[in-house]
Amino acid sequence: MNHLTRIAAIALALSAAAAHAALPPPTPAQQEAAAAKKAVADAQAAKDKALLTASMDAITARWRSRASAQGWKVHAPVAIAAAAPAQAAAPAGQPEGKLTPAGAAAPIKSEKLGTAPPSADVKAHPTRTEPAGTPPTVQKGTPKVNNR
Repeated sequence: MNHLTRIAAIALALSAAAAHAALPPPTPAQQEAAAAKKAVADAQAAKDKALLTASMDAITARWRSRASAQGWKVHAPVAIAAAAPAQAAAPAGQPEGKLTPAGAAAPIKSEKLGTAPPSADVKAHPTRTEPAGTPPTVQKGTPKVNNR
């Protein structure tokens, strides 16, 4: 049995070594095919985005016309600005990963440190106790039922 275990371990090691072998670089024809495939996918994504935008605009226009006809208050549509292209930033979101002078000079506001006002959901005072002799709100145990 020990001999079979060694053979299995060697076979596993050889297969792992073969799996780590480097792939050859793609040929120019493969690179061109990948670029063409990416261009087709990008064009399809742009077409899908345009169709989605058109269908959403049609649905909102239909909803707005029906809502105003039924007497609902309809506000003017809000224009949404196009998303700005993503810029490569440092991990902290600051240029070069360092705090800017304006960021360093800004005061730190924290409820925990007491440098910011408490949130609206913070309790104003502790929960009041019940007067002595008040029965509990939750009755424990099985109630006695006379339905025999």
